[in-house]
Amino acid sequence: MPPSYDFHFFVCQNERPSNHPRGCCLSKGSDKLLNYMKARVKELGIQNIRINKAGCMDQCEKGPAMVTYPEGIWYSPKTSEDVDEIINSHILKKCPPKRLLME
Repeated sequence: MPPSYDFHFFVCQNERPSNHPRGCCLSKGSDKLLNYMKARVKELGIQNIRINKAGCMDQCEKGPAMVTYPEGIWYSPKTSEDVDEIINSHILKKCPPKRLLME
């Protein structure tokens, strides 16, 4: 039986020591972005979506890292406004916002 959701977002929550040369997504606010995205999706009543914590996705320098499946689209949102744009464009309009795509 296939999953009961249309979108599955993973948001990196990896934490490294503060002096680590690669940095980490958690120190860049990925926990706040994850919590905001979960709350906003619920507030908007969006169904058939799953938003999960992820361990290191090996994109530390580009983070905070977010990826969605089944499309395999990578994002690097920095603010709650960026998350709003992903929700409005990608989820609601089925049009990924290019400016937030991870390079």
